[in-house]
Parts: sequence; structure tokens; C-alpha cells
Amino acid sequence: MVLRSCCKFGPVLVWFRLGYVVLLWLCVTHLRCARAETKTVVQKDAEFDVTYNDTVTSDNQIIYAFNHTVSRNKTEGVRVTVDVLSEGAESSPILFVVRQKQAVLSFQVPLILRGLYQRKYPYAHVGRTLCQPPTRSLTETQYFFVDVSTLSSLGTHYQLRISRVDSFTLHTDKKFSFTASPSQPQYFKYVFPDGVDTVIVKVNSEMTFPCSVMSIQDIQCPVYDLDNNVAFIGMYQTMTKTAAITVQRKDFPSNSFYVVVVVKTEDEACGGPLRFYPLRPDELIDAGNRSKTLDVVVSPAISSDVYVMGMLFCLGIFLSFYLLTFLVACVENKRMHRRREGLLNPADMSPAETGKPGVTPVSPYEYGSFVDNASTLSSEAITDSIASDANYGYMGQETLKRRPFLTAIHHVAIRIERSLESVAGRSRQESLSSIEEDDYDTLADIDSDKNIVRTKKYLCVSDLARKDKRVLSKKYQIYFWNIATIGVFYALPVIQLVITYQTVVNVTGNQDICYYNFLCAHPLGNLSAFNNILSNLGYVMLGLLFLLIVLQRDVIHSRALDRNDLNALECGIPKHFGLFYAMGTALMMEGLLSACYHVCPNYTNFQFDTSFMYMIAGLCVLKLYQKRHPDINASAYTAYACLAAVIFFSVLGVVFGKGNMVFWIVFSVLHILATMLLSTQLYYMGRWRLDSGILRRIVYVIYTDCIRQCSGPMYIDRMVLLVMGNIVNWSLAAYGLLKTPNDFASYLLAIAICNLLLYFAFYIIMKLRSGERIQCMAMVCILFTAVVWGFALFFFFQGLSTWQKTPAESREHNRDCIVLSFFDDHDIWHFLSSIAMFGSFLVLLTMDDDLDNVQRDKIFVF
Repeated sequence: MVLRSCCKFGPVLVWFRLGYVVLLWLCVTHLRCARAETKTVVQKDAEFDVTYNDTVTSDNQIIYAFNHTVSRNKTEGVRVTVDVLSEGAESSPILFVVRQKQAVLSFQVPLILRGLYQRKYPYAHVGRTLCQPPTRSLTETQYFFVDVSTLSSLGTHYQLRISRVDSFTLHTDKKFSFTASPSQPQYFKYVFPDGVDTVIVKVNSEMTFPCSVMSIQDIQCPVYDLDNNVAFIGMYQTMTKTAAITVQRKDFPSNSFYVVVVVKTEDEACGGPLRFYPLRPDELIDAGNRSKTLDVVVSPAISSDVYVMGMLFCLGIFLSFYLLTFLVACVENKRMHRRREGLLNPADMSPAETGKPGVTPVSPYEYGSFVDNASTLSSEAITDSIASDANYGYMGQETLKRRPFLTAIHHVAIRIERSLESVAGRSRQESLSSIEEDDYDTLADIDSDKNIVRTKKYLCVSDLARKDKRVLSKKYQIYFWNIATIGVFYALPVIQLVITYQTVVNVTGNQDICYYNFLCAHPLGNLSAFNNILSNLGYVMLGLLFLLIVLQRDVIHSRALDRNDLNALECGIPKHFGLFYAMGTALMMEGLLSACYHVCPNYTNFQFDTSFMYMIAGLCVLKLYQKRHPDINASAYTAYACLAAVIFFSVLGVVFGKGNMVFWIVFSVLHILATMLLSTQLYYMGRWRLDSGILRRIVYVIYTDCIRQCSGPMYIDRMVLLVMGNIVNWSLAAYGLLKTPNDFASYLLAIAICNLLLYFAFYIIMKLRSGERIQCMAMVCILFTAVVWGFALFFFFQGLSTWQKTPAESREHNRDCIVLSFFDDHDIWHFLSSIAMFGSFLVLLTMDDDLDNVQRDKIFVF
């Protein structure tokens, strides 16, 4: 019976217990709610420019209610300033929440900002500017609330002040000064005036540190004005003393923008020292006073008319060289035409020139000299339609004046010339079956003859111009085709990469990626510094002009060879134009790649700007050497392989060379070894071997020439050049090893230029020492080029930016435009250096024109 009763009331007991638990939970919840309701919420009607001193605890919350009238035609900012006066507030900071119509701003005080390695910096004094929501009506009263709360049960004392910022709107060309710190950022509004589409915002400070950030943001809420979020939107730059950003109206639909200035918590981003390291985890660091006084000014940028004037100025400068070249060609053609007419009209000769009585006869030796000259002087002025009795054209005016009796013997000269032409024609026909260089060089007797000829004490050009002209022409044409191929394969990925760089800059807004002269960086479309790109046009245009000049000379020389002109065959420096074509192409590629580099200049792509500078310097040296050594000059494959090694070391130096002593030791040793090997190659004209017996031969030469008997060098001139070259290169190697310059690419380029200038000076000196002369055109080119190079280097060393430092430090070197408000100092360097390179090429092209009528066995090699 009892068991049956328990079974009957069992479910009731279960439900009773369940209800008891629910009731208990409701009671606890009610008690908690009742306790929570004991937290006091105090709302105050607050006013502007009044300092409120209050204490907040976990049991009370304070709300400040503000209202202010907003006018659509007048913009004024509202600034919240908070100070925490209680100590130990870092453990339970106060939370401030500002509720506006279309925005909510929240921050804690003390404000904790993080630096590198998660270092934490607390700031007890915080000032923030409120974002002003837009209004559609003429005037509108807006309300906002400041909620103050904390979880500290002990209570925290604070001060709160809300004030108006009367100078919130920036005005054009009016400087405004202010103070900012990491916890008190500042931002201001600027509205584009009518008729102004582009402005440049400049922020300056006399203080290098603390490091700062200047940002341009659209008119929207919230405004990102703290160190940890300022890079989230808009365009921004780090700065020490100066920053400048060009802003275009098309990028801001509201026709206005915010200028935000934030002081960073640390200075590493601006190249400052790394402080407080190492440190303990979670340790709060007192950053000290990091206030910075700055001033901001917004100025109108250039108009579209200035863009047009800049482009016309650039085109006008370089088109003038085309016009000048055309005029010089016309004058030269007219002079040659007059000379031709004078040579083909014997009736116009004076009595002294016709061999009349009273003229002193010449000696038989002079007669023999005349026969030689009559058979070798230029016949370019003689056309195919000239009659055989008018062959005075083979003799120059000066020769006729010095030998007045030539009329009586010119028939002898004609016969000699025709016989020589027939012999030359037969020799060229016979050589058609053997045009490969190897067919000549692999014969044992010819190789022996090389050793005999090239080791003579005094060499003439004829000794080193013995190979078939067509073989050498093909050999040197490879220079052009190789550099054209290199240019295509090099330029295509470069263009793709810089387009990517510019896209990243435009999308992220991080203007620290590129090292511009921001005070003179005029954008066009997606290009941030169009002026730096446009100024490279000179390299392309003048490179093309040089190719046209070389082509003209090549055509004239080819026609002379087709006429079996003995001048072209046997006189002057051998004409091989392949290296000249390669030089012109390299100059054009330098302009293209320099323009690509200036799309976004930085240390990762600096080799774009210098690669073809190495090419140009190397090709100029090779051309100078080829003039007197056409048979033994380096092949295109060897030359470009060496230049590739130079560019390889350039990249290694940029990436790994900064402060890396191991790299500098390896490079200096290789530099000295390469200098010694090249010196040996030049001294012995290639007649030496680098094999296992080289050390034994060196010891033998030192023993025989220095110990056993003291004998001077056989080739004095060559030895002087090589000794000077070794002194220069060893000094440069020692400088690099001791100073380890940060700009390795420029250091390497300086080595190439120093060697080029040394060899060029040696060539000029030896040319004059050998009794040769420099014609008027070449002398004008030399003087003009020297002057232009001097001015160009002056502007080059102005250093408007440098990627060896941080972007902020680089901007300290920025300067305003100096020409047409469009071009800066570096643009002037582009103009002048392109002109100077073009002039240098003309010097190489015209320097030996005085030898065109001199037989090659009378032209010395040096």
C-alpha cells in the first residue's frame, strides 16, 4: 500500500522540485537586476567652453548633453578634451562615447597606443575633434551626447571640456599653425574654391622629431586620426619637417576633404632611433613629451595651360636639335657642292694653279708624294657621270695649290688610280669565298704573323685592320641587334612592374612607396609625377636623331665602297657603325627605363634607371678602343656578358651592400682583379694566355725585366694609361671598402664614368701628340658637351630625393619647381644629361674625321 502511494505521488514530487529550481533562479535574477538598478545614471545639460570636473565609478554613469547650431554655409569643428587626474587609472580606464547624429566616437582614457614589438604607451591627456555630419538645411540644431563610464569601483577623477574650433576650415594660400601629439591629433577641412581643380597641401615643421603622418581623407565619418588607423583610408605620408600631397577635385565628389595630422608614438618610421628596447612584456612606457608644432597651407596647383606649356617647352628644346642638324647638313651639302664645282672647273684656276712660268718647281720626292696622294684622296665628291679627263676631283684644293704643275702629270695619276681600283675590285671579288673570321685566324702562319705584328713597338691602324671588312661589319652589327633584343626583354617586365607599383600607390594611398619630389610632382591621370616622366623624352628623341645621323654616314660610306673609292677602302679610321647604332639604341632605352623608374622611384627598382647607363659607358669605351683596334676589339657576346655581370653586382649591392663588409671585401677584390686582367689584355694586345703557366711567366718577366736587368716597358704610352687606370681603380676600390657608401649603384656608375673619362682624355692627348688635329665640328662638339656636362652635374648633385633614407627624410630634400612652375632640378638634369650624352656621341662620331684622307699605315695606334 505504501509502495503504491509512492508510485502515485512520484511525478508530483518531480514537478515540485523543478518548479522550486525555476523559482530560485527567478529570485536570483531579480536580486541581480535590483542590484543593477542601483547604478546611477546622471544626465547633464552641458555647455561649450566649460570645464567639467567629475568622478565616475562603476556605480554611476554620467551623460553630458550638448546642442549647437550648424550652418550649411559655415563649418566649425567641435573638439573634446579629456584629462584623467587619478593615478593608477591604467588598470580600469574611463570609456568616453560621443553619440552624434550620424557618427559614434569612442575612446578610453588613459589612451594606450602600441609601437613596434607590441610596446605600449599610455596617454592621460586626450583631445579629439568630432566629425561634423552634413546638413541639408540652411541652419540646423544638432544634439550630441558624451557618455562617461568605468568599471573601477574606487572612482576616477577626470576633466572634460567641449570647445568650438573656429579655424576648422582652411583657406587658400593662408598658413595656419597648430600643435599635435599622439593622443591629440588634428584635422581640418578644405573646400575647393570655384575654378580650382588641383591644390597642393603642404605641412611643415621646424622640428625633425617626433615623427608625424599627414593624411588626406574624404568628408565622411568616422575620421581616422590615430596612429593605429590613419593608414586605413585616403592618401598619407610620413614626415619629419615637410610633407606635400597634390589633391585633385575629381577624387573627391564632395569638392572638399580633410587634412589630418597625426604624431606617431615612435620615430622609427622616420629614421629615428629605436628607444626602450629590449623591454619586459606588457610594460607600459612613458613616451614623454611628443608634442609637435606644425603649420599647414593649401595652395592652388598648376593649371592645364602650364601642362601644355611644359610639354611644348620639352618638345621645342629637342626638336630644335633636329632643326639644327638639318641646317648643318644643308650647309655641309652646299659646301661640298661648291667644292665639287670648283674641282671640276679647271678654267677657274689662277695662273699659279695652271702651272705658268714663275712658279717654283717641286722636288722628285714631292712628285712621288703627289702620286700617292692622287691615288688615295677622297672621291666622294665625284659622281658616276664625271668624265675621265675631269679627275681632278681626286685631289684636294690644298694639294693643287701646293703643286702647280699637276696639270702636266694628272694623266699619270689617273692611270695609277684606275689600276689600283681594278686591283681592289679583284681582291674583293676573290675574298667573297672566304668571309668567315675563322677562315683567316685558324691558320698557323697567320697566327704567328699576329704575334709578330701586334707586338711591334710602333703599331699603325693598318696592322690592326687586316680582317675582312664584311666580317668585321657583321661582328659589330651584332652589338646593335643584341642590345635591341636586350632592350625589348628588359623593358616589357619593367613597364608591367611600374604599372603595378602605380596601381598599388593609387589604391592604398601610401605615398611612402615612391620617392618623389612632392613639392614639384604634377600628376596626370594615374601618373603621380608626370613632369619627371616627360623630361626623359630627350633621351629618346636625341637617341633617334643620333641613329639618323649614323645612318646617313653609313649610307655615304656604303656608296663610296660601291664605287670602289680608295679613300673609303684604304684611308682613315675603319668605318664600322654597329657600335654607334648600339649607342643610339642604348640612349633611347635609357630614356624609356628612366621614365619607368620615375613612375615610382624607390630602392627596389633603381637598377631600371642605371642599367643602360652602364651599357652606354661600356659601349663608349669599346668604341674608343675599336677606332684604332678594329681587329681585336671584344665581341658583342663578351661585352654584354661583362655588362651583365656589372648589373648583377649592382643589384646585389643595392640589396645586400648596405653596411655588409663581406660584400664590400668580395667586390673590391674582384674589382682589382678585373682591373689587372684588363690591363694585361690591353698592354699585350690580347697576345697572352690565362692558363696554369701564367704565374710562372709572370715570375720570369719580373726576373728578366726587373731583377736581372732593369729595362723600361716597351710600350710607354700604353703603360702610362694603364698605370693611371690602375691608380684610379684601386683608389675607388679602397674608397668603397673604407666608406661603404649606401648608394652602391651610383658608386658603380662612378667607376664606369671615371674609366671612360680617363680613356677619353688619354685618346685626345695621344691624338694631338701624334700630330693629328681635331676639326672644327669636333672641337665645337667637345667644348659644347663639356659645358653642358658641367651644368648637368650641378643639377644632378642637388639631390631632391634619396631612396637611401626613409621616405620622411627624403622629403626634407624636396624643392619647388624652377622652370615654368612645372620642371624641377632633376628634370633639368634629364634635359642637360640627354643633350650632353648626345654631344658625347657626336664627339666620338666626328673626332677622327681629320684622318679620312690619311693612309692607315700612317695612323698610329695608341
